[in-house]
Amino acid sequence: MRTILLVDDEPLIRWAVRAGLEAEGYRVIEAGTAREAEDILAASVPGTIAVAVLDLKLPDSDDLTLLRRVRSEAPDCRVIIMTAYGSPALLAEALKAGAVGTVAKPFDLPRVVQMIRQAAA
Repeated sequence: MRTILLVDDEPLIRWAVRAGLEAEGYRVIEAGTAREAEDILAASVPGTIAVAVLDLKLPDSDDLTLLRRVRSEAPDCRVIIMTAYGSPALLAEALKAGAVGTVAKPFDLPRVVQMIRQAAA
């Protein structure tokens, strides 16, 4: 079973994405803040988290800081960025920093699940 780290400060978004992923057989670990995500990463066995889905704007993190942290601490983990606030330049910077894809909010849940499935493969 592949594990997905889902980081978003909006509980309804986490709930919807988690439901879609669990229906596909994924194990989902949720975090509402960058700090919670960092704690999960620090406690996880390397290679355990296949994909991290990160909200770009979190109350305790600026833009790409968490993405860079995930790429540094879990280099095998694929990262997908979700955001309602990303400019084209910022999203391009996220891809340069190691994200494998970006999703604009509001999003199509089946499309997000498909992106995660591809990233986890």
